[in-house]
Amino acid sequence: MTRDSGARLVLPSYRRDDVEAHPPLLSPGYRSTVARAPAQPLVHLPQRLTEITGPLLGDGRIGDLDHDLTRQHDGEPQGQRIIVHGRVRDGDGRAVPHTLVEIWQANAAGRYRHAADTWPAPIDPHFTGVGRARTDADGRYEFVTVLPGAYPWRNHDNAWRPAHIHFSLFGRAFTQRLVTQMYFPGDPLFFQDPIFNSVRDPQARERMVARYDHDATRPEWALAYAFDIVLRGREATPFEDEDDHDD
Repeated sequence: MTRDSGARLVLPSYRRDDVEAHPPLLSPGYRSTVARAPAQPLVHLPQRLTEITGPLLGDGRIGDLDHDLTRQHDGEPQGQRIIVHGRVRDGDGRAVPHTLVEIWQANAAGRYRHAADTWPAPIDPHFTGVGRARTDADGRYEFVTVLPGAYPWRNHDNAWRPAHIHFSLFGRAFTQRLVTQMYFPGDPLFFQDPIFNSVRDPQARERMVARYDHDATRPEWALAYAFDIVLRGREATPFEDEDDHDD
């Protein structure tokens, strides 16, 4: 936040996403969106001081092992150990430093540690499937986890979700939250996954697929995948109008 020549507060604002950039809220092939999709058009809320400047996340909120999902219990989880790393950038290509990155995923057998997940795959007592990290000064993050398994989900006949990891990110402010999924290259289940295919732009779909990174693979320990993420960026800096009273 800065001040203009007249000493008035100048708040940053954030570019609205192109409506074609993300999957439609109602995607009939993804069956549960029929019940979840809003019936009325979305209403854009104004970006005020509280939405742009908070909440803030300090270093003390992240534990030493929060980023390593293989060391959060007494024993090591089953499955192929992997490293997932990448860089978070805003819509203008700038690194987003010190931002919160959270992940959640199924275990190697394709089962979530969740009461609602009842399909008969084993629960791994040494794997919760949840992690979080902050990006460094260059916007880089890294997780150590296991390769998640595919699982059935009854969306349609013989429906199986491809292996994937869920990501939640905050950009430079609370209004810049992105929830997405990272897929793995060469998965044979892409063709029948309506979530993956609800992204209309083929190039955008490819941006959800991680890249195998042999340079980051650690000998006799773990395979590595690179997954860079781009958030929305700042486009303009309008003046705070007289109706804003958040300061």
